[in-house]
Amino acid sequence: MSDKVFPSSKPTAMAAPPAANGGAPGGVNAATNGGTTKSNLYNPTSRPPYRPQPYHRRHRPRRNYCCCCCFWTILIILILALLVAIAGSVFYVLYRPHRPSFTLASLRIHRLNLTTTADSSSSHLSTLFNLTVSSKNPNSHLSFSYDPFVVSCLSGNSDVFIGNGTLPAFVSNSKNETTFKGVVVTTSSDLDAETVNSLRPDLKNKNGISLKVEMDTKVRVKMGGLRSKKVGIRVSCDGVKGAVPKGKFPSVANVAGAKCKVDLRIKIWRWTF
Repeated sequence: MSDKVFPSSKPTAMAAPPAANGGAPGGVNAATNGGTTKSNLYNPTSRPPYRPQPYHRRHRPRRNYCCCCCFWTILIILILALLVAIAGSVFYVLYRPHRPSFTLASLRIHRLNLTTTADSSSSHLSTLFNLTVSSKNPNSHLSFSYDPFVVSCLSGNSDVFIGNGTLPAFVSNSKNETTFKGVVVTTSSDLDAETVNSLRPDLKNKNGISLKVEMDTKVRVKMGGLRSKKVGIRVSCDGVKGAVPKGKFPSVANVAGAKCKVDLRIKIWRWTF
């Protein structure tokens, strides 16, 4: 009785197709040096994990902001300067403003003595002047409000201080002239050797001593309902020729060639221009 041979239930593996160019069979690479084989088939579970990339925000460079700020600042300054120039031109055409004028009408020298001790150790200066000053406002629509004046008298050649006085505050309305008579300028002080050496040649000059009068104050300009801030001014009158009085009678200085000019005095911190 012959035995029956039943086929195995395990499927027989199919032979892999030969690889091209003499390589390993399809899809499987034989490991060299006795190693294990590694499949090159795509495995969906072997993908690298997702790593979110950081979001980088784009910033404008600061140089652009600086350039924009500088541009707008310069543009605003130019526009403001243009508006101020236009307003000033319109104001000048409508009102034709002029500076106030001052005149030194007369100057009398009652006393001008320089005494020195026998040993020349000290010198004393004693002076007394009498002035007449007038102020004129040539404007039709402007008025000037003056603070009290500080009046100083100096020698014209060496600028040695030889007397001071004051003028009261006053208001100069449009087309108005104000005159002050009997303005007293005096001093009684000791001088050092250097100041004496500068002043003595002026006193001994045969043509007379040159004098200069300076008046410092602050003024406010008013136009209708508008008022400006107070600004400093200095009135300088030079070209005065005087002589040392002899006896009890005063000498009259020659003020025919005296000219007075008005300058603004601007103070910035410690400096005055």
